[in-house]
Amino acid sequence: MRALLISPDPQVREWMALAVRSAARRVNEEFETLEARDGVTGLALAWRDLPDVVVADEIASRAGAFAVAMDLKGADPPFPGSVIIILDRAQDEWLARWSGADAWFVKPVNPFELGDAVASFLEAGHKEAV
Repeated sequence: MRALLISPDPQVREWMALAVRSAARRVNEEFETLEARDGVTGLALAWRDLPDVVVADEIASRAGAFAVAMDLKGADPPFPGSVIIILDRAQDEWLARWSGADAWFVKPVNPFELGDAVASFLEAGHKEAV
């Protein structure tokens, strides 16, 4: 299984990785993590490697987390993995919903709650594939 972590901040990517590792233990799977420092690189990696889950930090740039979610979920056919956005403020929840993201969290994020969400999406994906 693969997870793509998108953030310009290496510390944010590190706690995202912590959350993904906790999800990997919960679903008893090995995880490969891919990392991108911006949305443009993240989109390229997402379409090339088709990770099971993308966790994108809200990035103040042209290709931020909302653009990543819109591009992936609005494609035809849509991206098969789950997209989770990490928001800087609660006022942006409507943008996360509008972008097509599967889930979103407002900072500060409890990495265990994020891990639970990742694990839930992975478990649901396994059930659909059976």
